[in-house]
Amino acid sequence: MGGTDGTVRLSIFPLAGALLFPGLQLPLRIFEPRYRAMVSDSLARDRRIAMIQPQAPGEGAPLFRIGCVGKIGDVEALEDGRYNVILQGVSRFRIVRELDVTTPFRQVEAELLAEDADASLSAIERASFEREARAFATAQGYAVDWESVTRLDDVALINGVSQIAPFDAAAKQALLEADGLHARCELLVQLMQFFRRRDNDDGRVTLQ
Repeated sequence: MGGTDGTVRLSIFPLAGALLFPGLQLPLRIFEPRYRAMVSDSLARDRRIAMIQPQAPGEGAPLFRIGCVGKIGDVEALEDGRYNVILQGVSRFRIVRELDVTTPFRQVEAELLAEDADASLSAIERASFEREARAFATAQGYAVDWESVTRLDDVALINGVSQIAPFDAAAKQALLEADGLHARCELLVQLMQFFRRRDNDDGRVTLQ
């Protein structure tokens, strides 16, 4: 459904800690009645759901300005009305305004943010990132198939690590908001260095 002046109308799923990046997938189990209604509505229209983080707990909490639109791929409708869905990240978006709606789920008017699918890192950037990623994985005790990692293109690599890295919601929001592949890569390296080197190890990195 369209908005005005190049904007789009999006049904949003505010969920803390559940970030989606373009080109990646996010599995969701939908059980609340309002979000079951949202999925039903989405399936009847364009299969789009917009993931966004709330800035605080509670009903109607203010939202961060930037999220990611996902398109429902695989969907399993259960007998009790719940859904299991897989969202495929399509595009980041910036909220223009929240709409006054009668639906049980929230909707916004938003601007879709262009993605450069052909963006690439320099050889030095890629090598620096992989070096830091190896050190980070070793420090955390993660087993990584590095041969598979080396075959990923730059966008898939940086977005993929940004989505699965064990950072807190604020740090991952900052990665989502980073403008472009180079800025996201640089921030990701900084976060891995900070997380790896900090003295007080509580298992998560925080920007709060």
